[in-house]
Amino acid sequence: MKIKTQTGKYYLGYDIGGTKCSIVLGDKDFNIHEKIVFETRTERGYLEIIDDFKKHTYTLLGKYEKSNIVKIGISCGGPLDSEKGIIYSPPNLPGWDSVPIVEIFEKEFNVNTVVQNDANACALAEWMMGAGVGTKNLVFLTFGTGMGAGLIINGQLYTGTNDLAGEVGHIRLAEDGPVGFGKAGSFEGFCSGGGIAQLAVGIVSEKLLEGKMVGFCSSKDMLKDITAKSVFEAAITGDPDATEIVNISATYLGKGLAVLIDILNPECIVIGSIYARNEELFKSHIEKVLEQEAIPAARKVCQIVPAALGDNIGDYAALCVALN
Repeated sequence: MKIKTQTGKYYLGYDIGGTKCSIVLGDKDFNIHEKIVFETRTERGYLEIIDDFKKHTYTLLGKYEKSNIVKIGISCGGPLDSEKGIIYSPPNLPGWDSVPIVEIFEKEFNVNTVVQNDANACALAEWMMGAGVGTKNLVFLTFGTGMGAGLIINGQLYTGTNDLAGEVGHIRLAEDGPVGFGKAGSFEGFCSGGGIAQLAVGIVSEKLLEGKMVGFCSSKDMLKDITAKSVFEAAITGDPDATEIVNISATYLGKGLAVLIDILNPECIVIGSIYARNEELFKSHIEKVLEQEAIPAARKVCQIVPAALGDNIGDYAALCVALN
């Protein structure tokens, strides 16, 4: 027996990740009625992974009328071409070279399908149903494994000429520093999980060579175990060396935010992942930097807030691509 709701209309969201993939079926009010998660296992190749999406979608269509599926939205790491619907070799999806993802699913299900990179998709989600609801100009920053942005400008998602708008992680903020986005001293280098780990290893190594004690890393043998997570866990306990590392990241986060505020004049900057989990360690420090660096009138009208959707943002992001 087919399941029906008051409206009878549904949207499918596909989240394609390097570790896991998910399919969500929701409605225009952002209610998720079904969710299916499966491991990506990238070594299988894109055809097998796409077959999993098809198989699980047909399972859903056994419960929901296909004619009631309005649209499919896909969230995936870039690079990609949202207009042509093609995925071009994302780093976390080896072998996904020029995959015509939209054409594949439209032919299979005869349902209008769209794709966006994951930062843009998350920006849509936070704007439509998260921390940025009611705003007209919003910036979403990933601040996770990498640093990317999704931009909502004048009430529209802005993707740029060839889907490269929002690659803020590539901005160089210092002459030298941790490497992110292939560039030393970049925004991503100072403000991403991998970048913070690099920064920590460099600082801790130097302190150990000088014979100083480091509470959260007492020997060279432990350097390989340093992660952004271990740095923040130590900083929360008040470890001075971990706090120093976090403050450096916060300083460059503030500088990066000032650039975005001065150029885009947004109402709201929503920051995900690492910042959202550790806002109290960042907030006062970035406020001081912004006071020095940003145009006061632009800073005054811009809220800086943690992402509201938490670990479920990937699910809602894909759904919001379909709903947008």
